[in-house]
Amino acid sequence: MGPLYIIATPIGHLDDITLRALRTLGEVDLVAAEDTRHTARLLSHHGIQANLISFHEHNEAERTADLISRLEAGEAVAVVSDAGTPSVSDPGFRLVRAAVAKGIRVVPIPGPSAAITALSASGLPTDAFTFLGFPPKKPGRRQSLLQGLKAYPYTLIFYESPKRIETFIEELIDMLGDRQAVLGREMTKTYEEFIRGPLSEIRNELNARPRVKGECTLLISGAEESDETDIHEVREEIANELKSPENRISELSKRIAKKYGISKNEVYAEALRLKNERK
Repeated sequence: MGPLYIIATPIGHLDDITLRALRTLGEVDLVAAEDTRHTARLLSHHGIQANLISFHEHNEAERTADLISRLEAGEAVAVVSDAGTPSVSDPGFRLVRAAVAKGIRVVPIPGPSAAITALSASGLPTDAFTFLGFPPKKPGRRQSLLQGLKAYPYTLIFYESPKRIETFIEELIDMLGDRQAVLGREMTKTYEEFIRGPLSEIRNELNARPRVKGECTLLISGAEESDETDIHEVREEIANELKSPENRISELSKRIAKKYGISKNEVYAEALRLKNERK
């Protein structure tokens, strides 16, 4: 049986690819590419000719059976995505799983990854982190995911589209608090940018632009350990704010959440509880 190569390709700069990857792309019988036009430009840049076939999220299920048949017939197949490492938030997982089940040799050829690239330059803790890929598109599933991450102490890494990044940051502030974060955009390209600071500052920076361009990699600092004194302090401040009838719960929740770097929803729930106790 032929080998299946999982080849990482540049996330921007076309020269960010290993010599081994280039050699393998020129030697295999077939290259399964997320976008054949995109991959053709990469191969042309490096003077490589290859047989290309499309392999993306919309045809991955049906293509997998065909590629497995080719591998079983002895062909060498390489899988590439538009950017970074295949099967990591990109097509490839189904094929790798099917190949493993058939006893086909799977050969990783490592290289670029947007998550690791952003983490290395973020300035946030790198000793432990969690990569979460693209957040769920359905609001309920997204809220449930973030709820489960509130107490997680390690750096969180998300991918998000430029169309949804501002909304997602707003949800992060509401659920996790106004934490320190880094947004990587257009990494390794001409207009590479890293925006660092509290989530609210990153949101404000993006809001001031006509539009956001380029896929976004967002890193958020983990939850800090909080002691009982801090909790009492927050509750005391909520109680003091509630003494003024003109203070609306929604507004005081925003202020206190930002001050202590905690979830606005938590502050709001505590404020409602204290208010009901006074009735």
